[in-house]
Amino acid sequence: MSTSSPTVAELLAREPAAPAFDVMRAAYVELMVTDLAASRRFYVDLLGLVVTREDDDAIYLRGWEERLHHSIVLRRAEAPAVGRLGFRVRAEKDLTPLAETLAQLGTTTAWVDKDLHGMGRALRAWDPFGYPLEFFYAMEQVPTQLQRFDIQRGAPIMRFDHFNLHSAQVEDAFGFWQQLGFRCTEYISTDGPDERIAGGWLTRKPGVHDVALTLGRGPRLHHLGLYVAEPAGVLRACDQLAAAEYSHAIERGPGRHGVSNAFFVYLRDPDGHRVELYACDYYTGDPDLQPLRWSVSDPRCRSFWGTRAPDSWYEESSELLAADGSIVPTFEANLDERRARTEVMA
Repeated sequence: MSTSSPTVAELLAREPAAPAFDVMRAAYVELMVTDLAASRRFYVDLLGLVVTREDDDAIYLRGWEERLHHSIVLRRAEAPAVGRLGFRVRAEKDLTPLAETLAQLGTTTAWVDKDLHGMGRALRAWDPFGYPLEFFYAMEQVPTQLQRFDIQRGAPIMRFDHFNLHSAQVEDAFGFWQQLGFRCTEYISTDGPDERIAGGWLTRKPGVHDVALTLGRGPRLHHLGLYVAEPAGVLRACDQLAAAEYSHAIERGPGRHGVSNAFFVYLRDPDGHRVELYACDYYTGDPDLQPLRWSVSDPRCRSFWGTRAPDSWYEESSELLAADGSIVPTFEANLDERRARTEVMA
C-alpha cells in the first residue's frame, strides 16, 4: 500500500480496475453474539428474517426474496464481534486470480472448504486495514419466499444489501476497493484546497453501494444494510418494535439520507451490532456514471430530513476478529466529520 494517502482528485480520476475476476456483490455477514436466544428474538421474531438452519451454536438467516442459504450468520461467542464480511464472485474460477491480486495488495489469505453450512470452497482474507473478508461462489440454493405474503413478518426484509465500514484511513481503503473493481457512486468531502473524504460509497452491483466507508475510529463494522421493498416497511418495522416494547432498539430515524436517497432506520441488536433497514435505492449501472459529491457542511448529506444523528452513530461500531480470533486493534482518525463542517455549502 502507498505510504501517503492519495488525494480526493487522484482517487476520483482513477478508473476502477478491470481485474481478471468479478466480485458481484456484498452477500453476508457473520456476527458473534453473546446470547443466541436474545439475538433470535430480535432478528427472527421482531425483524422477521427467515431461519434456514439453526443449532446450539449458530443460526443461519436470510431475507424473504433471497435464494441463497444465508445472508446473516449469528454465532454464539463470549463477546460480540464480526467474524467475516462475505462477498460473492461470479464463478468458481474467479477465486484464484482474486487470491493473487489480494496477495499483491498486502492481504493475508487462506482457503477454507465448507467452513459454513451451505457453502463450498471460499477464500478468507484479512486486508491491510484489518477487515475479515470472505469471497465465495458456491452456496446452497433455497426456495424464495418473495410471494409468501401469507406468512411474511417484519418489514419484511427482502435481502442483504451492503456493509458500512468505520475506517481511520478512508482514502487508502477507497483505493483498495477500487483495485477490486469497485467504483464510487457518491462521496462526502471537506471544503477547501485540502479536501478530505469523510465518506465514500462504492459498488459492484448496479445500486448505490456494496461497501461504504465512514471516517472514524477503525477498523470496525459501522452497520450492515438490509433492503426493504418500500418506505412503509421501515415504518411498519418501527411500529412492530414499539408494540413489542422494543423501541429502545431504534437508534436513529426513520428519515431519509441525502447520500444514497435511502429511507432508513438504524437499529441496535442485543449485542450492539447496528442494522440499517434501507429502502429507495437507485440504478447506477451506466458505465459513464459520475460520482455525486456532498459537502461535509451540507446538513442534507446525512439527513435529507429527520433528526440529527446521535453521537453514538459516529462513535460506536462492532469490533472485528483477526485471523487468530483476537480483536483487531483500532485507531482514531485524524479528522472528525462533525468538527470539519464550515459555513461553506457546496
